[in-house]
Amino acid sequence: MAEVAAAGGAGPDVNTTGNPTEMAMAYLQDETDGDIPDINLGDLDLTTDEFILDEVDIHIQANLEDDLVKEALKTGVDLRQYSKQVESELQRIEQASIKDYIKESQNIALLHNQITACDSILERMEGMLSGFQCDLSSISSEIQTLQQQSVSMNVRLKNRQAVRSHLSQLVDELVVPGAMISTILDSPVTEQGFLEQLHELNNKINFAKELSFRETLACSDIQDIVDRLKLKAVSKIREFILQKIYSFRKPMTNYQIPQNTLLKYRFFYQFLLANERTVAKEIRDEYVDTMSKIYYSYFKSYSGRLLKVQYEEVADKDDLMGVEDTAKKGFFSKPSLKSRNTIFTVGQRGAILSPAELEGPILVPHTAQRGDSRYPYETLFRSQHYALLDNGCREFLFLSDFFMVTGNSALDLFNSIMGKTLSMFLKSMSTYVSDCYDSIAVFLCIHIILRFRAITVKRTIPALDKYWEAVLELLWPRFELILEMNINSIRNTDPQKLGVLDTRPHYITRRYAEFSSAIVSINQTFTNEKTHTLLGQLQVEVENFVLKMAAEFPSRRDQLIFLINNYDMMLSVLMERAADDSKEVEGFQQLLLARTQEFIEEILSPPFGGMIAFVKEAEALMEKGQLDRLKNDEARITQLIRGFSSSWKQSVEAMSQDVMRSFTNFKNGTSIIQGALTQLIQYYHGFHKVLNQPSFRSLAVRSELINLHHLMVEVKKHKPNF
Repeated sequence: MAEVAAAGGAGPDVNTTGNPTEMAMAYLQDETDGDIPDINLGDLDLTTDEFILDEVDIHIQANLEDDLVKEALKTGVDLRQYSKQVESELQRIEQASIKDYIKESQNIALLHNQITACDSILERMEGMLSGFQCDLSSISSEIQTLQQQSVSMNVRLKNRQAVRSHLSQLVDELVVPGAMISTILDSPVTEQGFLEQLHELNNKINFAKELSFRETLACSDIQDIVDRLKLKAVSKIREFILQKIYSFRKPMTNYQIPQNTLLKYRFFYQFLLANERTVAKEIRDEYVDTMSKIYYSYFKSYSGRLLKVQYEEVADKDDLMGVEDTAKKGFFSKPSLKSRNTIFTVGQRGAILSPAELEGPILVPHTAQRGDSRYPYETLFRSQHYALLDNGCREFLFLSDFFMVTGNSALDLFNSIMGKTLSMFLKSMSTYVSDCYDSIAVFLCIHIILRFRAITVKRTIPALDKYWEAVLELLWPRFELILEMNINSIRNTDPQKLGVLDTRPHYITRRYAEFSSAIVSINQTFTNEKTHTLLGQLQVEVENFVLKMAAEFPSRRDQLIFLINNYDMMLSVLMERAADDSKEVEGFQQLLLARTQEFIEEILSPPFGGMIAFVKEAEALMEKGQLDRLKNDEARITQLIRGFSSSWKQSVEAMSQDVMRSFTNFKNGTSIIQGALTQLIQYYHGFHKVLNQPSFRSLAVRSELINLHHLMVEVKKHKPNF
């Protein structure tokens, strides 16, 4: 609209109140006069020096290239005539255009009026917007001012809040409420409210100390009342804890109950330790003195009562592995065990190491006495030390929790309580060990301690570690000494003083087998190289002893029977408890196999010795290619064939009966018979093989040979089944 108005303003002065037709005509005349000026050709001076003919040529050339000019020249049109035609056409168009303008003159006048009205409206709007702009400028400045004031007020508010928080905390810590005063003064220490107010009092005491270091003046206002409350709380706590400690001293009191009560109020000691160390030390010393006496009295009484239910018959220095059962003692010597073999047999005693019995309930001595029950030493030892383990672990945990000690401090406090009891245990143990000759009991005690030590390690209780080591230092040397005494007793045994010779297993080898299997089975879980070394020495001496005893028999056959019976017995006992791949088992298996093979050759020799000798001799000559040297032994071969055919059944039967009479273990005897028959078939097969050689094929007696398969069938009938 503005552009239209501007265009209208720039045009001719048109009277908007006149005739619209006249207005349009005047407007168009002015426009035509302005757009098509008259051209006077006389103004062109073609002779002036400034007119450049070259430029005229260029324009002419350019006009000649115009398509319309080219078309006119080709048709031979007269340019003057054509120019007049164009001019008349233009005038016609102009007249038509004037008529259109006149026709639309009313609309144009209406448009002009509308443009003028719009101009006035826009002018008023411009004024209004200018006023708004001025108002907005003033509002913006006011907003900036308000924003600055808000920021300033926010900063002041934050500063005041920060100061308020510090001041309120300071005031809260300094103020001693009346509820705290009344609770500390009047409430029993066992009430929950007293414990809560004691925590608050402890915080105020610590805060007052902190303010005193900063020289805060407000601290002096509450120091007096805080100190008086502290003294009252210390007095009530001291009285409460000492009463609990004194209650331990009452006879038949389960001290674990008051201990649990003290743990419930463990903060009491923490409060004393922080605010009144002298009272804390008094309570700690009183507890140590009381519990030390209680534990010492309890374990001394319990240990003494346990000894009353121990077996009366115990091993002495003469109850050794190599001592003869019928050995006589001096006139003043005490009677020996009814059976020495029980010293070296573990029996059911090894069950003490099972988890169920190891951590089972402890023995009650007066109950055992009423039932007239008796127990071996290791059972009493287990019960005594399990009680020590249980009480020691519980006590160490209580000390660490209630008295807030760790590391060496906890160990020192524990030793100040349990040290006297542990010393009594070690002294009693030393007295027993110095006169103990029951090696299995000592070895079981060693493994009880090893397992108890593993339990304390699992519970992370180091309090008894030094005691376990001290006990092991007493038991290990004694066990080694008893084992060496038994080794020496076997080494120094005189076979001629052991009574009548017998091919059955000797009682000394049975003692060794029972003892060795017991030690090996116990030692499998906690292996010890020293134990393996001592058992190896003992095995060597037992093997030498068996050989010495076998040498007392006049015949090699009896010697072999004695050796096989003893090796088999020892192997059977060992395999009941020891692992199949243990050194002891493997060693005796090899010895038994070698002696069994030798015995088989020994029993085959009397009835079949001639055939066996011939087979061995012939096989040796066959390897050298000299079998022809036996061609002339036809009589010998005939005798061997006919002798075997006529007597082999009787010989096998007699051999079987003899073997079963000679060996105490039927299973072992059966195995020997089967081995002998198998060896016999192998020899007879070798006999067949030799006689099938070209050197002996012409012998007529070969037809009397027993068929090998027939012999095998017949031999199977003679194999005993047990």
